[in-house]
This record gives sequence, C-alpha cells and structure tokens, in this order.
Amino acid sequence: MALAVFLLLFWAEQQGLLEQVPEQHHQASGAVGFSPAEQPEGLEVYFLDVGQGDSALIRLPNGENVFHILIDTGEYAYADGLTEGLRELGVEKIDALICSHPHTDHMGCMARIVQRFEIGAFYMPRLPDNKVPTTSAYEALLNALEKKDITAIPLEQGVEIPCPAGAAVQVFAPRPHADWEDLNNYSGVLRLTYGETAFLFTGDAEKESEALILEDGYELSADVLKCGHHGSRTSTSAKFLKAVDPQYAVISCGKDNSYGHPHEDVLEKLQKLGTDVYRTDQEQTVLAKSDGSTITFETGLPSILPTQ
Repeated sequence: MALAVFLLLFWAEQQGLLEQVPEQHHQASGAVGFSPAEQPEGLEVYFLDVGQGDSALIRLPNGENVFHILIDTGEYAYADGLTEGLRELGVEKIDALICSHPHTDHMGCMARIVQRFEIGAFYMPRLPDNKVPTTSAYEALLNALEKKDITAIPLEQGVEIPCPAGAAVQVFAPRPHADWEDLNNYSGVLRLTYGETAFLFTGDAEKESEALILEDGYELSADVLKCGHHGSRTSTSAKFLKAVDPQYAVISCGKDNSYGHPHEDVLEKLQKLGTDVYRTDQEQTVLAKSDGSTITFETGLPSILPTQ
C-alpha cells in the first residue's frame, strides 16, 4: 500500500489535485447550534446528521478531560458545519479519527478535519494497490496527513483502539489482506463497550463481510447497532442481525435520498426483532448516552448543515 500511496500522491501533485482544498482561516459562526458541551458523566455517542452520509462523535470521560473518537465525516459540503459542531461540543483534540472506508459520503471532508484539529491517532483500512481510490477527497486526505506527519494505522481485524478505563473498542473487520470487489466491504466494523453496554459501528459493510465476521466467532451482541450502508438491503442480514440482537438501531441517511435508504425489508427485520429505530433523516442528530448499564436517547439535535 505504501508504494500505491506514494504513486497516488505523486500523480495527484502533478495534476494539481492536492491544491484543490487549501485550508483557510476558520472562524466560529455559531451556525450549528449545539448546546455548550459539559463534562460527560458517562459515554455519549452523537450520530450526527450529515445527510446521505455517516459521521459519529464518541465522547468518553477521561479524568478531568474528554476522550474524543470521530468515525467518518460525511461529504465535503459538511466541512464547515462539522467543524463548527465539533467545536460547540467541546472538541479541541480528536484522540482517534477513524475513516471507516474511503467513500466520500464517509470521508469527503476528513482532510479539513485533519487540518483544523489536533489528531491523536488516525485509522483507515488497508487497501490493495488496485483498490486505492483516486478521488480528490482521498488525495486531499493523504496530503493533509502527510503535512501533519500523521501515519495511518491499519483499521483491520484484531486492532484495539486505546480508550480510557471502562471503555474498549475492538475492530472485527476487514480481515488483514482482504480482497473484495466492492469497496464497501473494506469498511471497518467496530464494537465499543462501556461498562455493560455495547455499540456496533458497521460503516458500509455488506452481507459478505458480515458473513466472515460471523464465521470468525466474535461477540457481536450490542445494545445499539449503527446499521450498515445507511439501511440498505445489501447489509444487515438476518443472521448478522440475530447475532447482534440490538435493542436500538440507528440509520444515518439523507431525507428523500435517491437510493431509497433505508430499505423496507431492513426496517421490517428490525421491527420483527422489536428493535427501536432512530433515523437521522427523520430525527436529525441522535444522541445516545450510557451510564454503563442503561442507555437513553435524545433526538432532534441540530443537523450539520452544509455552508450556503
């Protein structure tokens, strides 16, 4: 992958693509509207409304500080709104920045986030050379990482992301040296535990990846499932859903999106299981709070709107 990244950066520099998104001074405008962040008493997970995309901010108590994990960012149009929202929520440093996979609806403005915040560690799936994207968003991300001397840590099966005491993040997929036709199946699948509660984040992982995770025998049970691929029928297979057995599911998708997400058959499976479903297209940003034993939800929090 190192050779592919080098060649990609060289090619992009020759084409001038790495200069398409130069950083500019950013001033807070108060446009998003989150309430001033307080020290969390337990785990907080903000499933941010970034339209037809994904972004989740995890806040963990860490002594007198807060440990922040950001999974994905949404499209480039959300860069200023996401920056504003994160700052309103008290983020100065992102301790772990995670790119679930390099599709722009998940990492389109991630270069901006790297530029604008202190980054503790950065995680991204390792791709075969012939699968490395040539999108300007991916090239800009590589350039931003290089300028801040940040080395990408492979997001793959067996990795554990360091967290404060009482919390743990395990990575179940993709397998090292995986070779998928569809880039969605390179998505990192992560299980966050806090006390006795658990959250499962699945990126855009589809049924083929879910089948391998089941085959590998991981403990998949989770109170909250972030449904794969925005509630598409390509994900959330019956066997996978049965193994997770979530009490709650969150679907991140755009209002009236052209893909028809979430698909009815996924909603029906969740309904049959008795799972409570929260959708960002209907309820905007969704906040889940855990005290280590119980989980509560807040809905109708501000969307991360694109700058007009």
